[in-house]
Amino acid sequence: MNETALTVQQTARPHGFPTADHFAFVESPLPEPAAGSALVENLYWSVDPYHREMMDDVPGGFALDAPLEGRTIGRVIASRTPRLAEGEIVFHRQGWRTHAVVGPEEIRRLPRFDGVPLTAYLSVLGGTGLTAYVGLTRIARLKGGEDLFVSGAAGGVGTATGRFAGLLGAGRLVGSTGSAAKAGHLTREVGYDAVFDYHEGPAADLLGKAAPDGIDVVVDNVGGDQLAAAVGALREFGRIVRVGTISQYNTPGAPSPRIDHAAVVEKSIRLEGFLVSNYRDLQEELYDFAVPHLQSGRLALDETVVDGFERIVDAFLGMLRGDNTGKIIVRDHTQAHL
Repeated sequence: MNETALTVQQTARPHGFPTADHFAFVESPLPEPAAGSALVENLYWSVDPYHREMMDDVPGGFALDAPLEGRTIGRVIASRTPRLAEGEIVFHRQGWRTHAVVGPEEIRRLPRFDGVPLTAYLSVLGGTGLTAYVGLTRIARLKGGEDLFVSGAAGGVGTATGRFAGLLGAGRLVGSTGSAAKAGHLTREVGYDAVFDYHEGPAADLLGKAAPDGIDVVVDNVGGDQLAAAVGALREFGRIVRVGTISQYNTPGAPSPRIDHAAVVEKSIRLEGFLVSNYRDLQEELYDFAVPHLQSGRLALDETVVDGFERIVDAFLGMLRGDNTGKIIVRDHTQAHL
């Protein structure tokens, strides 16, 4: 067992795009679990777009010079509570560190399904997949045959949304992404019917060409001009599911898009945002929906896996730049060949 632990701490607030200089790796002695808690050695870490929002001076954001949080899967290696057995694999939120001391109330036990890898619990079976599932089934209330536009379609939520929508019987699937290579992956592998590179022109023109007959539902991970374009493309009684605004995370001074508010009224459009943390009671329902499809092969994992905790900051910054396809996950070296 290692005798030291590493944590990642944020050392300064970014103005615009963050860099590695905004973080520090801090070494400390391996923490000792107190009575009623256990020491977990982390094995897989999730880095997510919402972490960028938490870097700013906002309520609930990251504190400077303190260990950061994030979704993590680890193994109990020392326990001082009968409620957590050594060797047990658990999910918790004390990420961005190699080791964490947790209590039984801070963890979630992960059911093990034949043929389903642990990484799935940070992608389609985790917060990423739950976001996509809630967006489609609870917010949009997607009906069979309805046409869908997903902005940021090559990210974790975007790929999960595309795959789930296909399984739910959606009609035409249209997406946006940042490169021709990603567009090709989405159409060849994920099930999108048309995908445009948002760099290639005005979003309204690109979406109009990809969906000339309009759309019924928008799952928006991006905001900005793509959100404004989606309002124009929606049919009557269209729904917009607001998941994130990644286009504005690193440009806080950018002007807001010119949304046609009259069209919202005239077409009876509904726009609703949500926090997935308010829908954790649907976790078992997500398992019931997704696991059989994973086991049958109808649902594939879209994951970009980065090996080594020492690369977690690089993975996070790469995700913000759009280097990943699907959910980005950092993996401990010991898990690389399992």
